[in-house]
Amino acid sequence: MALLFFSSARGPDECTLAVAKAVTQFLTEAVQKSVTTEIIESVLGDKPNTFRSVLLSVEGIESKALIQRWLGTIQWICQSPYRPTHKRKNWFLGVTCLPNPMELNDNTIEFTTMKSSGAGGQHVNKTESAVRAIHLTTGISVKVQTERSQHANKRLAKLLLAYKLAQYEAEQHEQQKNIRQKFHDSILRGNSQLIFYGKKFQEKK
Repeated sequence: MALLFFSSARGPDECTLAVAKAVTQFLTEAVQKSVTTEIIESVLGDKPNTFRSVLLSVEGIESKALIQRWLGTIQWICQSPYRPTHKRKNWFLGVTCLPNPMELNDNTIEFTTMKSSGAGGQHVNKTESAVRAIHLTTGISVKVQTERSQHANKRLAKLLLAYKLAQYEAEQHEQQKNIRQKFHDSILRGNSQLIFYGKKFQEKK
């Protein structure tokens, strides 16, 4: 399994929209290649249906090639949907593969289940599929309710908790500090891995 991180790199609203479009495109390609993906964590942008960043888990036989295709700077060439008179038409985001967190033992985690909340139709608030995981040593906790299956949510909660714990330990030892922060500021403009055009986010071949 790999962890793939999409970042708008402190860009304007157009870049957060580009992240949303890129993630949608990546997920479409993953389905086509029978690659399993899950959204582990996301940070919403200021505009509706946009993201400042998205963290995905990716696994499958074709996952390595798919990830390699997307790593680096992604360019979106399009007139701004938010500022029609704006001259700029080039928007950038970055994609990087994060270190995979170490496996956690279940005996170091306290799992609790609860009813899901938010959008979800009849499923919401009727089954205890949401899972909260607490790391007993540090007190770090996460809640996952993205899947209908309690088992799937437990698996994702464990992965996200391991990732949070890895961040915590890195900060405590001042090693590999702020990996994502540095990545936000290091995206290269003008050296794009992939280029997409227009509102339909079509790839330049």
